[in-house]
Amino acid sequence: MALSRRALAAALVLPFAARAQPGFPDRPVRLVAAASAGSGGDIVARLVADPMREILGQPMIVENRPGASGNTGAEVVVRAPADGYTLLLTAGALAISPSVLKHLSFDPVRDLTGVALLATVPVIVVVRPDSPLRSLADLMALARAKGQGVSYASFGIGTPPHLIGERMGLEAGNRMTHVPYRISAQAFPDIISGALDFAILDAVAMSPHLTAGRLRALALNGTQRSPAFPDIPTLREAGLPFDAVGWHGVFAPAATPAPIVARLNAAFVQAVAQPRVRDAIVAGASIPIDPPLSAEQWTARFRQQVVAWGEVARAAKVEVE
Repeated sequence: MALSRRALAAALVLPFAARAQPGFPDRPVRLVAAASAGSGGDIVARLVADPMREILGQPMIVENRPGASGNTGAEVVVRAPADGYTLLLTAGALAISPSVLKHLSFDPVRDLTGVALLATVPVIVVVRPDSPLRSLADLMALARAKGQGVSYASFGIGTPPHLIGERMGLEAGNRMTHVPYRISAQAFPDIISGALDFAILDAVAMSPHLTAGRLRALALNGTQRSPAFPDIPTLREAGLPFDAVGWHGVFAPAATPAPIVARLNAAFVQAVAQPRVRDAIVAGASIPIDPPLSAEQWTARFRQQVVAWGEVARAAKVEVE
C-alpha cells in the first residue's frame, strides 16, 4: 500500500531527527507493553518491534507489564530515565485512569509525552441475532423507557465500554444496569441467552461472532468506520454524539528530549505504514492511523481524550478503588 502524502512527509522527518540527536539509538530500546502476552496490545507491540529494528538500527525489545488497567506498565515508564530507551505501548484506558482511579500514583498528562498513535481500537455495541433492537435509536428508546430495566455487559468498571454505556444513559436521561465481566468472551453466553439486553465489547473478541452471525452489531465508537466492518455505523452516525475511542499508542517519560521523540515518531510512522503491519492491524479489527500524527498532535489528542472521558466519568460518578 502506498504511503499517503502525510505519511511520506512524516517518514522524511527521520533523517533530520537522526541528525538532530547524533548517536540515538546506540543500544536496544525497551518497549514496555502494558498488556498480557497474546493480547491485542501485545500483538501490536510485536508487530511494530520487528520493522523498528530495521528502521532504528537497534533491537526493540518488548517487555510485557500487564496489570491495573495498563497502569502497572505506565508506572514503569514514568519512573524510567527520560532518554528514549524506555517507551510505553498502552491502550485507551490510560486516558480514563485519571478520572476513575482514586489512588493513581502518577499523572499521565504531566508525567508522559506522546510519541506516536499507531491505531484506533473501536468497541462494538452488539445484540443477539433475534433481538428486537434493530438500531442504536431502538436501544436509546428502550433506555429512556426502562432505564435500569435494561442491562448491558462490558469488560470492566471504568473501561471504555462501561463509560460508553454510561454516556448512552446520560443521553437517554435514564441510566441502565451495567454488568462487568473480566473478559469479553465471558459475556457471550449471557448475550445469546437474553439475560443481557446488549453488550459493548472489544471488536477483536467479537469479530468471529459477528462474522458467523452469532451476534448482530448496532454501532461502534470512533470517528470512522472500521475497514473490517464497513457496514457498521459509528455512534455519531447512529445518533450518539460521542467520538472518544480506544487506541494503541506509544509514550515516553515527559522530559524526553524533543529530537529523540521526533526520531521515534518518524520511525513508528514508517513501521505502521508497512503493508504487512497495516494488514495485520486491520485483521485484528483495529484501524491504522492514516494520516499519521506528529508527536505533538498525538499528545494534544490524548489530552483531549482525558477531558472527554473525564466528563462522562464525573457525570456518571464512576470511581474505581
